Amino acid sequence: TGSLQSKIAKSMLTCSSTSTSPLVVHITKLLSSTDGQSFSAFGRIYSGSIAAGDKVRVLGENYTKEDDEDESFAIVSGVSIPQGRRKIGVGSGSRVGAGNWVLLDGIDGAISKTATLTLADDNSNNNNTSNIDSEEEEPLQIFRPLKFPQAGNESVMKLAVEPLNPAELPKMVEGLRRISKSYPMAQTRVEESGEHVLFGTGEMYLDCIMHDLRNVYSSGTATTTTTTTNRSNSGVEIKVSDPVVAFRETVSESSSLQCYAETPNRKNKLTMVAEPLDDNLAEIFEGGKVDLMGWDNKKVGRYFQQKHDWDLLSARSVWAFGSSPTHGTNILLDDTLPSEVNKSLLNSCRSSIVQGFQWATREGPLCEEPVRSTKLKILNVDLADRPIHRGGGQIIPTARRSVHSSLLTATPRLMEPMYKLQITCSSSGILDAIQPLLVKRRGYILGDSAVAGTPLSIATALLPVIDSFGLETDLRTFTQGQALVSSVFDHWALVPGDPLDKSIVLHPLEPSPPMHLAREFLVKTRRRKGLSEDVNVLNYFEEGMKSRFLMMQKHEEE
Repeated sequence: TGSLQSKIAKSMLTCSSTSTSPLVVHITKLLSSTDGQSFSAFGRIYSGSIAAGDKVRVLGENYTKEDDEDESFAIVSGVSIPQGRRKIGVGSGSRVGAGNWVLLDGIDGAISKTATLTLADDNSNNNNTSNIDSEEEEPLQIFRPLKFPQAGNESVMKLAVEPLNPAELPKMVEGLRRISKSYPMAQTRVEESGEHVLFGTGEMYLDCIMHDLRNVYSSGTATTTTTTTNRSNSGVEIKVSDPVVAFRETVSESSSLQCYAETPNRKNKLTMVAEPLDDNLAEIFEGGKVDLMGWDNKKVGRYFQQKHDWDLLSARSVWAFGSSPTHGTNILLDDTLPSEVNKSLLNSCRSSIVQGFQWATREGPLCEEPVRSTKLKILNVDLADRPIHRGGGQIIPTARRSVHSSLLTATPRLMEPMYKLQITCSSSGILDAIQPLLVKRRGYILGDSAVAGTPLSIATALLPVIDSFGLETDLRTFTQGQALVSSVFDHWALVPGDPLDKSIVLHPLEPSPPMHLAREFLVKTRRRKGLSEDVNVLNYFEEGMKSRFLMMQKHEEE
């Protein structure tokens, strides 16, 4: 992610292994041992050399020059060269140079998925005398985390898991940690209700994860000589919920009110509004094509002004992305005027306001799902003169509250993930037969084409992920094996209906009409997370805003 003109980059481009070359290793995957209890880090040496006994600096995916929280140190206990299903160990006195793919033992505890390795400062038993840390003018930049566009780049299907025996919870948690290391697109999370949630790309992916979680990674007593049956017996029995999908929250209009929030000490006040983001901007941010942390203010301004026709004031007032600071799909703008706001005071609280914004977009107001494709503008700020009265404890929750109230007054909507299906069948006539099967699940066929030189036809279709459970089995049964389907996450689509419409009555065990789906998803998601079934919008407003909001609602009803 750094400059190609730096000394480190030039050493990497020439694959230099001299004693003065800085060590740079890109760890791309963690490979588990036979018993599933430890991992070997698989990566390539781009510069320098490495040997067993070296102390290395491990930089995780979230490491930046400004924030070194995702940094740790480890000692390499073993080095080997992978060759197919086998590996060749390297002697303790030998060093492996640049250009080689290696397996490193003893450093997996500091790595979650991918990492960048360099030598630590206090290495005295190696030949590399050049340290990156000593080059203060050239701080190391990490390798970008791996993306998987062929798999949709996102894990949108999730399961809630819990052990059948509560005493085995620590063993299951350790198994989930190992699953996150072993599967590149698997994610684990603990909800506020205490349930452990596992994210994957699809049914087959989650099925493989659950098999390994039960039989491999949760068996604390397994050894390399343990048979499969014994390992299964020593694993954890796990209860699994029905599969569900992740949602996103967004807005479809601009905020109807200028929403403000006051700090608990009543000495600070933030006013914001929310708007929908321009088309395709969320995908651009998600792809990392805009580097807010690396670009200066003028470059950011030129980009938005030239590429997206923003005015100069808005283009140069971009503060942050959310919820991720580098790949967030929401944007925060400073729309205040110097004649109305003390900019020096505002800039002193900038980091706290950004933290509150990112917290709010990480857990939206509807059902605590991430917010997507929204633009938040700071319109006015009243701040206390004394720094003690405008600390992070006062500003961060206030910024979050202001963001949430802005979203709720901007016609909030839910978004659901969509699968892109590729259906291969033996004749085009079968496509007409399976069309009702897709329509029943809210899907539709985009088009079909014949495969040259074969009697096969391939159709492309879109289908909501939440309605895809069991589709492959139904399709195979319905066509008697004459059609096969593969699915991959494609995009986020708006769920029809208003999730805040309290006039909708949901009937249990009955399918809801399309315009009631947003309300149904909201209620069921909040119920599953242990929240109240409905969103009380007034709880997010200050006392002065409540009366204005009620008057506006009454006027709209009339």
